Amino acid sequence: MDEQRSRAAEVPAGRVRPVTGAVTLKQVAAEAEVSLATASRVLHRSGGREVRGALAERVQAAAERLGYVSNPHAQALARARSSTVGLIVHDVTDPYFAAIATGAMHAAHADGVMVMMAATFRDPELEIDYLGRLRAQGARGALLAGSGSTDPAVSGRLADAITAFTREGGRVTAIGARPDAHIDAVVPDNTDGARQARAHLEALGHRRIGVVSGPGTLLTVRQRLEGLGDGLRTVEADFTREGGYEAAAKLLAAHPDGGLTALIALNDLMAAGALAAARDAGRRVPEDLSVVGFDDLPFAADLSPALTTVRLPLRQMGERAMALLLTGSDGASPAAGPSAASAAEPGAAASRRTVDFPVELVVRASTAEAAGARTT
Repeated sequence: MDEQRSRAAEVPAGRVRPVTGAVTLKQVAAEAEVSLATASRVLHRSGGREVRGALAERVQAAAERLGYVSNPHAQALARARSSTVGLIVHDVTDPYFAAIATGAMHAAHADGVMVMMAATFRDPELEIDYLGRLRAQGARGALLAGSGSTDPAVSGRLADAITAFTREGGRVTAIGARPDAHIDAVVPDNTDGARQARAHLEALGHRRIGVVSGPGTLLTVRQRLEGLGDGLRTVEADFTREGGYEAAAKLLAAHPDGGLTALIALNDLMAAGALAAARDAGRRVPEDLSVVGFDDLPFAADLSPALTTVRLPLRQMGERAMALLLTGSDGASPAAGPSAASAAEPGAAASRRTVDFPVELVVRASTAEAAGARTT
């Protein structure tokens, strides 16, 4: 007991030795009122930009006050975990996500990073759960490739999960708009793409247009519907080929004998189903019915007839999103450029950047002039 009192007396004035257990880096970060990532960069010289000046001095002072001792073994484990990132998609069998994943994994491979991919099956609660699991495993970052939800409660829970992830030094990036989450995002112009699709059909003389729509709870669907505007007949179904067949069949049955002269499907899988439904209903494409898709997936040009569709640069979007996630780089893609610069703290509201990707309509054989119309 006397020996313990003697050692305690040797602690310099103003320095607080913890009563129980070893001091953690998280405690130092809390004491200095900085993120875990910032504390690690100061004390461990870990990855990321070097921290200098008053902020570094504050972290060093907090570590001194608490008696923090670096753990080399723990640092080695942290560095090993930082070579892994998560890629969360809706459906691994969907060519849309396959194209994005190809680009993302290509960028990750170039940086020596391993990618773990998980599918949510369009269940937003699974996205939140997976993000928590990646955080628990110490993943370096997470790329959310699926559409955000229009449900404010779900968006709020996801925002909380993202905040918890970034507070511990991770990064989160999204493909598609996430209005309630202050993270970097690569955003295709869904609204403009839908405008282009409708304008193309109207230029061909189509006025009776149906919409084969995915679930309205997806933000991507909402954006595309906003671009299409009002006055169109819409049926909602799953964002799949089967869903496209179901919705198109309902539309054609409800509007027989030329009641509809064109269909716009909100993705190419649904468009493929719509083409099949048209054939089964005895409607020739494009002579009786024009069909437009969205995304320009690799099979779109091989459908019969070849599909007119809105092209999204999916692989480039995946590459760019992964680059943002891994390096915070704002080097511009040939198709896009960032709209804001990074701030000091990862995950902070001020650090959010949006990289906008333009889209274009690719006209193929599935659209033609409406019967009896005259185009200029």
